[in-house]
Amino acid sequence: MKFPPFLLAAAVLLLPFSSSATAGPASPAAGPNATAKAAPAVRIDPTYWWVSMKNPKLQLLVNAPGIGNTMAILAAYPGVTIESQQKLESANYLIINLIIAPATKPGLLKLGLKSGNTYRPYTYELRARNTDPQRTQGLTQADFIYMLMPDRFSNGDPKNDVVKGTRVNHIARDSMYARHGGDLRGIQNHFDYFKKLGATAIWPTPVIENDMPKASYHGYAVTDCYQIDPRYGTNAEYQQFVKAAHADGLKVVQDIVLNHWGSYHHLFLDKPAADWFHAFPTFTRSNYNAFALNDPYGSKRDYTLFNDGWFDTTMPDVNQGNPLVATYIIQNFLWWVESTGIDGYRIDTYPYSEPNFLMAWGKAIADEYPKLAQFGEAWEGTEAEQAFFAQNILPPVNGFKSNLPGVLDFQISFAISDALKTENGDLSKLYHALQGDWLYVDATRNVPFLDNHDMSRFYSVIGEDFGKFKTGIAWLLTLRGTPQLYYGTEVLMKNFSDPDGKVREDFPGGFADDKTNYFTARPGQAGEAFNYVSKLANYRKSHPVLSSGKLMQFIPQDGVYTYFRYDDGACVMIIANNTKDEKKVDGTRFAERFAGFSSGVEVVSGAVISDLNTLRVPAHTAWVVELRK
Repeated sequence: MKFPPFLLAAAVLLLPFSSSATAGPASPAAGPNATAKAAPAVRIDPTYWWVSMKNPKLQLLVNAPGIGNTMAILAAYPGVTIESQQKLESANYLIINLIIAPATKPGLLKLGLKSGNTYRPYTYELRARNTDPQRTQGLTQADFIYMLMPDRFSNGDPKNDVVKGTRVNHIARDSMYARHGGDLRGIQNHFDYFKKLGATAIWPTPVIENDMPKASYHGYAVTDCYQIDPRYGTNAEYQQFVKAAHADGLKVVQDIVLNHWGSYHHLFLDKPAADWFHAFPTFTRSNYNAFALNDPYGSKRDYTLFNDGWFDTTMPDVNQGNPLVATYIIQNFLWWVESTGIDGYRIDTYPYSEPNFLMAWGKAIADEYPKLAQFGEAWEGTEAEQAFFAQNILPPVNGFKSNLPGVLDFQISFAISDALKTENGDLSKLYHALQGDWLYVDATRNVPFLDNHDMSRFYSVIGEDFGKFKTGIAWLLTLRGTPQLYYGTEVLMKNFSDPDGKVREDFPGGFADDKTNYFTARPGQAGEAFNYVSKLANYRKSHPVLSSGKLMQFIPQDGVYTYFRYDDGACVMIIANNTKDEKKVDGTRFAERFAGFSSGVEVVSGAVISDLNTLRVPAHTAWVVELRK
């Protein structure tokens, strides 16, 4: 049911970096017999908004006991009009749809809720957008992303280890699924470490509130879309964290989840309507098979199970087919970009969301923030299936045409591991993974990596072979795309993903009682590993040919894989011997890239290669060779 515009408005709940909501005198529009009363516990999402957004529409979700039985009233405010008011299935919710004209000035809307002769006044803030050009820089191939788990990286503020009122209000570092105490301050304390390593961007796993009673440390079961988890810090501290990172020359990628929330999310505990979440007669998991989305012979049941089934027992599947839910999610992620100035979004479980929603979400984000980097987790088994979820040259399937700029490149990850985890491993998979780039609109926006928080650590997968480790790092930092390194890989942290907590151990030195501190001293091979990564990453940073140059690869032969990064003035050869024996390689095969060059220097060791026609590459060795004229 729609109400006349002069009767409509909204109310606000304060979150840490919103303005004050205040009770004021009764509005004349409420009538002469109305009585002003103290504000009840009212919440509104988004907690505040901005003028001059490209989309003039704003959906407000108001939440308070019995709020659906009230009438919202808005005092005159130039440029703000009310489109509609909508009751939901639960009387505890009210939807207010506003239209904010382009020329609207920032300020406080005077709002009120009326029920009979009772009138409760509030204010809602419209802010000016931040025009700082250093905000929301995006990512390029010149960047190098360092991924970490905040709870397991470093404890910089012991005062937030235990937060009264949270469902897990203790830390236990001897338990792999408990909270350990890492936080935003701990990450910020080590900005210099990232820069020494050569990283230019930080990707923490989700920092949004995850107030779940079990395994809440990982962050992927959000319980409040508008709050930073208090064990990590406050909203204001996160805002400052991003600002400090930018001042230190580092970018910030925010890890987000579109597909599901935690079962203790306030909108699940008190649902606005039953259709805000997917539900089956009995608990039903996803079949975890994205092939169902584009299988020309697939069943509707398999499609539905993949899209609508729950990711886990404690992760209810959000119904993005409901336009109110879709708008709620889209606005939330616009809110985080504008509030903080983050540089990119990594999207968890990207394929599991409703396809039409993904297209609407991607367009809305890109329209407002064209520089914002976006890459999704598409953990798929084939190149074509992975490319389906990025901008690609494929025709639409069932109406879906992805507008996601890039994806985490699982095909590269699988190929590198497969090549190195056995003796004389197959190099053709890595060659084929790159050959498949023709499927993408721009494969350079993909993010190659070696491992992550869900996978066995790279050093363990390759049998703790240091030569193979260096080969994997050499490939990671010289292939196309924006490389990502999982925390601790640079100091040879190891373990396997079964159970997953073993690959999520604390970084040595991040906690006060650690006996080893790899931030300050890295003995033995851990130090060699760090130095190798650092030397190559910083070389990459200062030599654009490795980030913006073209790539030419040659079909692997006799256990040796060779490719080149080149531009009009420079050329770097990456040649890797993946066998247990030294290999003599005929360099005349690479004449089209060697033309004009007579020698080379291996950039990590400094060794000079004077004869390009005959290359002798030691066993299990990768060279990154800067060609010289």
